[in-house]
Amino acid sequence: MPDFVRLPRAFYDRDTELVARELLGKYLVHAQPGIVRIGRIVETEAYIGAHDLASHSSKGITPRTRIMYGPPGHAYVYIIYGMHHCMNVVTEKEGHGAAVLLRAVEPVAGIDGNTKGPGLLCRAMGIDRRLNGVDLLGDELYVAEGDSQEAFRVIERPRIGVAYAKEWASANLRFYIEGNGFVSRK
Repeated sequence: MPDFVRLPRAFYDRDTELVARELLGKYLVHAQPGIVRIGRIVETEAYIGAHDLASHSSKGITPRTRIMYGPPGHAYVYIIYGMHHCMNVVTEKEGHGAAVLLRAVEPVAGIDGNTKGPGLLCRAMGIDRRLNGVDLLGDELYVAEGDSQEAFRVIERPRIGVAYAKEWASANLRFYIEGNGFVSRK
C-alpha cells in the first residue's frame, strides 16, 4: 500500500482546471471502521465557476450548491437521476463556486465493483450524501499524494453529459490519464 500524505488546503485553493489536471494520479481514500477503500484518480472534470453554464453553481447559491461556494478542500456530493451519487472537490477561493468532479478511479485497495464513471466510483467507494461538505483534510475522506512518481500523459476532452451548456459543452475540461483502462470514456 502507498505511503500517503494528505493534500493541503492550498492544493485546492487554486485554479480549478489546474487542480483537475493535478488530481490525476493522486489517491482518493475513504476510511470507515473495518474497511479502507483506496482508488487512484484517473479521470476528472473541471467546473470553473458560476459563469460556466455546465456547473451547478451557474444557478447561484442554493441548498444543493452551497458547499460548492467554499471554502476549498471540501467534498461536494450530490445525487443525479434520483439514484447515483457524484463527488466533487471544491476549489478556488470561498464564494467562487468551482469544483472538480471525480469521474473514475483505478482500484488500489478495498474496492469491489466498477469505478468507471462518477456514480459507479461513488458506489464502489461507499461515498454518499452523508459525506457532502466533509473537509478533505480530515480522516474519513481525503485525497493523498502517493509514493509513486509515475509519469503519464494527460488527455483533454469535452465534459460528458453537458450538451445543454451552450458553448461550455465543447470546452475541453475533462482530463484523463492516457491509456488507463479505468477511464470511463475516451
